[in-house]
Amino acid sequence: MTEPLVVPVPLARGRRGAVVAPHHLATAAGLEVLATGGNAVDAAIATNAALAVVMPNGCGIGGDAFWLVWDAAEGRQFALNGSGRSAAIADAAALRARGLVTIPSRGALAVTVPGAVRSWGDAHSRFGRVSRDRVLAPAIELARGGFPAWEGLIASVEAMTGVADNAFLSLFRPHGRAWLPGELVHLPALASTLERLATDGFDAFYEGSLADHQAAALAAAGSAITAGDFAAHTSSWNDPIETRYRGVRVTSHRPNSSGAVALELLNILETFDPPGSEPDARWIHLGIEASKLAMADRDVHLTDPEAHDIPLDRLLDKAYAAELAGRIDPDRASPAPPACAPRGGGTIYLATVDDAGNAVSLIESNYSGFGAGVADAVTGVHYQNRGSYFSLDPDHPNVLAPRKRTLHTLLPGMLFRDDRPGPWVVAGSMGGDAQPQIHAQVVSGLVDHGRDVRGAVAAARWFVEPEEHFAPPVEVRVERRLSGGVVDELRRLGHPVTEVGAWDSALGHCHAIELVRGGPAEAEGSLAAATDPRSMGLPALR
Repeated sequence: MTEPLVVPVPLARGRRGAVVAPHHLATAAGLEVLATGGNAVDAAIATNAALAVVMPNGCGIGGDAFWLVWDAAEGRQFALNGSGRSAAIADAAALRARGLVTIPSRGALAVTVPGAVRSWGDAHSRFGRVSRDRVLAPAIELARGGFPAWEGLIASVEAMTGVADNAFLSLFRPHGRAWLPGELVHLPALASTLERLATDGFDAFYEGSLADHQAAALAAAGSAITAGDFAAHTSSWNDPIETRYRGVRVTSHRPNSSGAVALELLNILETFDPPGSEPDARWIHLGIEASKLAMADRDVHLTDPEAHDIPLDRLLDKAYAAELAGRIDPDRASPAPPACAPRGGGTIYLATVDDAGNAVSLIESNYSGFGAGVADAVTGVHYQNRGSYFSLDPDHPNVLAPRKRTLHTLLPGMLFRDDRPGPWVVAGSMGGDAQPQIHAQVVSGLVDHGRDVRGAVAAARWFVEPEEHFAPPVEVRVERRLSGGVVDELRRLGHPVTEVGAWDSALGHCHAIELVRGGPAEAEGSLAAATDPRSMGLPALR
């Protein structure tokens, strides 16, 4: 049994639009764009841009993005891959010859071409309703005028001292000391870059002086990425992938996203009887064991589908899920195979819905905190370290190769019920390797327990992870709101369990919007939204 659920944030309700994100200033930016005529895509870009300013320890214009877009007019869902690629001269053999076994998680070798801004441009050109300057105005104001330093940002900046380069420190630690809570943080170089994108277009990030400055800064830091790599980068439109969990259709993004991992995990869990009124030790044990199996498949198969065949049909097959479920011992924790991808995470998730019922599920990331710790002082861009996910093993599907996308932990999500054509719930989370596990817990909360979105995102959480890079994922973290009896039983089953804070940010941030009775597109529809109480977010609705 668990303790009674105490939810420290309200369930917000509205009629004409909703925005959820992990920082309230970014949520306000998205709502402002909705209120002045923008649609769900416009609001998503505005929210993401604002998060790049106020939450640079989770995302930034030097990161990657994955989108799901529900177009109410067409009655159809689209997936947009905004993840970046390695340099044209990337060479795993050359790095092995330098004595490297893995790519360092910090520094220029971990940087890949940022894909998020290109995805903003592609989404805006296809679906956007208002101008770029209107969409980017809130983020520009926050970067130029300043925003209050908050505790999570302060701690993240301080953790980068001794790790990040001088350009990074000049941007994010300009006084040579820690920020004071509430002290205004100004990012003028980033403001100028956002102003340039508003004036010249999102493609300006990848060409001309902006690309030249970035390439020069990256070369000085030791990266092989050139201005030509920026110019050559493209996003990819494709169809979402999906499964059904106890009659509810769950969609996500195909590889190189980890959407397939989340859907495979749900397929395994569906083979077992649902939990009772609250998740008990039995259900959590099954979830942990299923997660080990799904993550093992991720490490073996997931990479750029343009570079290597991925057995996606098999991974999402219900019969294969039943086979995996048969390997789970209900009475004992299993060992897990060593991971071949690093642990960690630093990501934002946001969702938007507009008055026509269009919806966006968007996840964007630097990867681990501030990413590589490499920045360009001229443009104000700091860079992701997604390249550290590449393998240097020549026989591994995710081996580093020229202009290749790496395995990503990121996954956006939507849920559909058969009684409506459009989405029922738009949801996702940050949390590195925990993302598929958090997603499965939220889906189970919505479907198995009939919780509203507030209860689903606020419920006591658990996940299993490696203790360190490339170790087996066996270390279980649980929030202390789970009763001692549950924890004791998990330990009896053989799980090494660590209890963490009651609302621990390290166990991810999940946010969700429910389209009640079909949402704004229906005469009697409305919206309900919740942001994770573990974050700085507040839902915003009209």
